[in-house]
Amino acid sequence: MDFSSIFGPLINILTSAHLMGLILLAIPIGMFFGAVPGLGGKLGVVLLIPFVFGMDPLAGAVFLLAMHAVVHTGGSIPSILFGVPGTGPDAATIVDGYPMAQRGEAGRALGASLGASGVGGVIGALFLAAMLPFLRPVVLAFSPAEFFLLALFGITFIAMLSGKSLIKGISVGFLGLLVSLVGLDPHTGSQRFTFDQLFLWDGVSVVAAVLGMFAIPEMLSLGVKGGAIAEVDGKPARYDLRQVIDGILDVFRNPWLTLRTSVFGAAIGAIPGLGGDAASWLCYGHAVQTCKNPENFGKGDVRGVIAPETANNSKEGGALLPTLFFGVPGSSGMAILIGAFVMLGIQPGPAMALTGMDLVWSLIWALALANFLSVFVFLLMAPAFSLLVFVRGALLIPFVLVLAFLGAYLSEAAWENILLLVGIGILGYFLKKHGWPRPPFVIGLVLGGIAEDSLHKALAIWGPTFFMRPLSLVLIGLILLTIGIYIYRQKTSDKTRAVHHDI
Repeated sequence: MDFSSIFGPLINILTSAHLMGLILLAIPIGMFFGAVPGLGGKLGVVLLIPFVFGMDPLAGAVFLLAMHAVVHTGGSIPSILFGVPGTGPDAATIVDGYPMAQRGEAGRALGASLGASGVGGVIGALFLAAMLPFLRPVVLAFSPAEFFLLALFGITFIAMLSGKSLIKGISVGFLGLLVSLVGLDPHTGSQRFTFDQLFLWDGVSVVAAVLGMFAIPEMLSLGVKGGAIAEVDGKPARYDLRQVIDGILDVFRNPWLTLRTSVFGAAIGAIPGLGGDAASWLCYGHAVQTCKNPENFGKGDVRGVIAPETANNSKEGGALLPTLFFGVPGSSGMAILIGAFVMLGIQPGPAMALTGMDLVWSLIWALALANFLSVFVFLLMAPAFSLLVFVRGALLIPFVLVLAFLGAYLSEAAWENILLLVGIGILGYFLKKHGWPRPPFVIGLVLGGIAEDSLHKALAIWGPTFFMRPLSLVLIGLILLTIGIYIYRQKTSDKTRAVHHDI
């Protein structure tokens, strides 16, 4: 094992005032996006894209990843103090965190969530590092045939898990695929759906599409709703620093639970599309099943805070695996990070295993450092973050919209991207309003180019028989299996709903 290639990037980060400064700046920003209900990591990455535009690829990637890594650490604050989830996966923390706050143990619950987030994030990064030796030969065994099927697998998997309707999820995913076809055909050079517009020759800007799909609809719906971001009454629960430190120690009083749920969360993160919600709820369920006196869960048991919080942060390390090496996003947040990486000049995919290992190790260490340092930033800033749920929407909307328009324009210095932003923003608003999932659109857009290029190459090398290659058959089986599992799940949930209705 070449230790210089592993620890060289860590020494580079630690000795670079610029990179350490970016990580320390990213942590409070990430916590802010987590602590304000309804914002979240996806919107955080989207709004920071204009700021990393033109930055050194390593510095920009480290900054965005560090910010995204600590979002759930901030998300536990409103979950525990108000019973309002800061981000989707933090909903599992409410089950025991909020009852603890009502009982006067808010500080202990916050400390437990903080310690669990820090440990979980570091273990997630170590899990990613431990998997690299096994992953590299697998990545290098993939050919264009497998990459075409892997792109389709990524779309069906993530679409399936991002809403109650498979048809809606896959429809939005394939809409993203269609939009990815806009531009010049990579093999013939002829125009496709460009309407003779020069700015569309390079295709639809991923940055403008991401901003339009996420930032604009959130602000429109916030403007329609009016008032503060979270409907919260009263003041946050009081807590002191001694309680917080006691909560951090609770994490180390339950070492096996912490370790199990961290590894479990990282493994779930490595499966494309399962995402944070699945990781936090599965780990919470695992804690209830395996711990002594499970009847305490749901009434304010500190273990019910530790389990989902370790999973929330460790899953980011797992999700980076398929994102970096296969170009298949491990979660909807990673789908947006892929777009940002591409804009910075980093091309996720199998070439990473050959030429990009320095960057991969740098990102692993940035992930671990951000989670470790977030513990200290949190201790300093938690009281201020607890007031963020009262931010009025009217103050936030103009700020976010200015960033969105700036980001769309700067991504390619084309004013036409602002028109794209508005068009996709309106589409995104109606998708959100009518309950259609939006992440599959971005995933379809990002994976569409990979799928098309790989299909052309596979047909040129093997012809239609590429579907019969052993690895191709495995991937086709996986695609059919995921759709089959989804249909089975829907049928069983419909049956249970019908039984409850009859009762």
